[in-house]
Amino acid sequence: MKQIVIAGNVGKDAEIRTAGQNKVTGWPVGVDDGWGDNKTTIWFDCNWWGQRGEKVAQYIQKGDKITVSGELSKREHEGKTYLTINVTDVKLQGGNSGSGHSQQSNGGYDQGGGYDAPAGGGRDLDTEIPF
Repeated sequence: MKQIVIAGNVGKDAEIRTAGQNKVTGWPVGVDDGWGDNKTTIWFDCNWWGQRGEKVAQYIQKGDKITVSGELSKREHEGKTYLTINVTDVKLQGGNSGSGHSQQSNGGYDQGGGYDAPAGGGRDLDTEIPF
């Protein structure tokens, strides 16, 4: 098993898809690599299978800062290699200040840990989501 933890920015709102009988929530995360003229972005396709992924989909939106952990894998498609993460845990680190997120959009959660929380004050979704 190849475990990985990344911190970066969500590239696109999370989407819930159906794969056979199962639901999978997917979103891309960009992680900066290097500095100056050598700075690049490495993109990871994140996939969270099952009910937990469905429940957090509404909180994962383009521009959000996020930390994702899970199992690293890769896939080949049309001559390109894609890095993928089968997600086991997510922490929202704060949001895109202009994104218009509402702290009430998560079922009434308003404990000061909303999307505009300072860096390092990430929210642990395991304590927020009722399942």
